[in-house]
Amino acid sequence: MKKIVLGVMVIAFSLALASTSFAKKKPAYKEGTAGSGSIVGTVMLKGEPLAPIMEDLNKGKNVEFCITNPTTQEGNIRPRYKVLAEGGKLKDTVVFIEKIDGGKPWGDFGTANYDFKLCDITQKMAAIRKPTKAEKKTGGILTITNHDPDILHNPHGYSIAGASRKTLFNKPLPNKGDVAEVTKNIGRLKQKKDKHFFLQCDQHNFMEADARIVWNPYYAITGADGAFKIEGVPAGKYKVTAWQPYVGESTMEVTVGDGAAKADFTLTAK
Repeated sequence: MKKIVLGVMVIAFSLALASTSFAKKKPAYKEGTAGSGSIVGTVMLKGEPLAPIMEDLNKGKNVEFCITNPTTQEGNIRPRYKVLAEGGKLKDTVVFIEKIDGGKPWGDFGTANYDFKLCDITQKMAAIRKPTKAEKKTGGILTITNHDPDILHNPHGYSIAGASRKTLFNKPLPNKGDVAEVTKNIGRLKQKKDKHFFLQCDQHNFMEADARIVWNPYYAITGADGAFKIEGVPAGKYKVTAWQPYVGESTMEVTVGDGAAKADFTLTAK
């Protein structure tokens, strides 16, 4: 009799845990129709941006080839910028709506195709998303291409949270034209845990790029003028965040109707 009672209690406890987990699971974004509103604004930097890291290419691999990159300075030094802001206008900031149930289709939003070229990564800031089950098979959400002849590149992708790094993929590309299709590898992303994607070449660690992991297509990335525009937003009230991985983030509430809603951000330099 005790065994039966114990068995019933175990089953009931398991069902309770399962129902709790199910209740906490966030619903996936639903693709539908774009709204008629937009969010526009500018992201400014208060204070001085981080000084560039002056990378000495003489200490790395494939020196003769890597110094052909036009950004190389005298003495084979290449500046590596983490923060770019001219006149206080912050470039490469991802501005996004935190939560929205549905709206415009994903389309190409949340996809990234990185080019490893002249010992550099051409796309410095992007936004990537978790692929669907079908996309894990078809690919196309995240790829990396080696454009350098006779140069081994080794793209290593991480999810970063503070000082913690979680490897998502590590793919050698020994030849020009080699492509790393890593869509399936980012299928492990979790909405509560993963925010900052970081890409680096293990052979040339000065080759870096960043991305925000997004859960809806309502985002934009600032250009050199610090400006952004998020289009096709349905009417409503939203929390909108401006994020730059080496400066920080700021969130404000924005009400959207027909036409453009204004949202200007100021981030403080570290």
